[in-house]
Amino acid sequence: MINVAIVGTGNISRMHIEAYKAFPDRCKIVALVDIVPEKAWERKKRFELNDAEVFSSHKDILSNPDIDLVSVCTPPYCHAEISVDCLNSGINVLVEKPMAVSLEECDAMIEAAKASGKVFSVVAQNRFRGPIMNLKKTLDSGLLGRVLHAQVDSFWWRGHCYYDLWWRGLWEKEGGGCTLNHAVHHIDMLGWIMGEPKTVTAVMSNAAHDNSEVEDVSVAILEYGKGALAQVTSSVIHHGEEQQLIFQAEKGRISAPMKLVTSVSMENGFPREGGDPELAKQVQEYYDGLPEVKYIAHDGQIDNVLTAIENGVAPLITGEDGRLTIGLITAIYKAGAEKRAVAYPISNDDPFYSAEGILKSVPRFFEKTVSLAELSGNISVGGDYKNIYNMGGK
Repeated sequence: MINVAIVGTGNISRMHIEAYKAFPDRCKIVALVDIVPEKAWERKKRFELNDAEVFSSHKDILSNPDIDLVSVCTPPYCHAEISVDCLNSGINVLVEKPMAVSLEECDAMIEAAKASGKVFSVVAQNRFRGPIMNLKKTLDSGLLGRVLHAQVDSFWWRGHCYYDLWWRGLWEKEGGGCTLNHAVHHIDMLGWIMGEPKTVTAVMSNAAHDNSEVEDVSVAILEYGKGALAQVTSSVIHHGEEQQLIFQAEKGRISAPMKLVTSVSMENGFPREGGDPELAKQVQEYYDGLPEVKYIAHDGQIDNVLTAIENGVAPLITGEDGRLTIGLITAIYKAGAEKRAVAYPISNDDPFYSAEGILKSVPRFFEKTVSLAELSGNISVGGDYKNIYNMGGK
């Protein structure tokens, strides 16, 4: 039995608690930690976690030999400190997205994981969805040839009061705006499929939230080898929240939500009506023939982490994977702040490598003037996931 502690009992902790409870024969939640203990007590009561003790600091659990795994569900600015402390204490760690607010912090977390020999994984739960897993495998199969262009539309919508919560809208606490905290899902998927670019160009602004320092929209162009490009739009100003990942390859287009087109040329260079039906059939049959994802989203990732601990193997999503996502986001911030194309990867002596350097280099679009401990009304994580849930496919 793997004993689990949840550190940070805010909104996202529900997803972790429900996922751990899906595997009652393999794990048990034995501790809930929050700087506001009343929130932890509420989680304990709501989810009937009768065996869970409540603590006000993660440091209170570091010497507890009965804790095997910690889920870090706090705001981003303290992900690194908590993860490193737990790893150094011999505790396995699953940390929520974004992994950290800087590459320097990412590297400290990775080094702590290596030194401890413990399992360390970064939440990227959308890799554990049929449409995304199948999209990745189909592109990797080579049936459609090399990817020439990727289009990433990470469209969300958040009201003005969203940034009134005390830690949101501050570079120091949130680490960034929609590029880091919303598009992180889609940028992770892009990095997983496309790897590292050569250069990044970006613009960012705050168009609708004058109670926030950070950006509410950014547009980036990533350049890869052999002329391939990716365009990434990160936003919390898009009504309707339509989201998609589209990959244009040499022989066809495939996307999530699933859409497949295989164009072929007529003698005059224009596309033939109907394209290449044989290739389309072959690709569709390959896609449809891929195995079902047994557990999806957080359930899938937590199953994978539990399996890694039980069998002494690496998880599907490692610290290095999380670092790639932060590297791409950092490059977007650097390019947007400096208003120029920047080389990738970001070097260790670059100001944007550290949280301190980022804070000195990024623009403050507006001054945050409201800081509330809690937002009124019912708060749901559904908006952060509903569209990715519905990306189509199996």
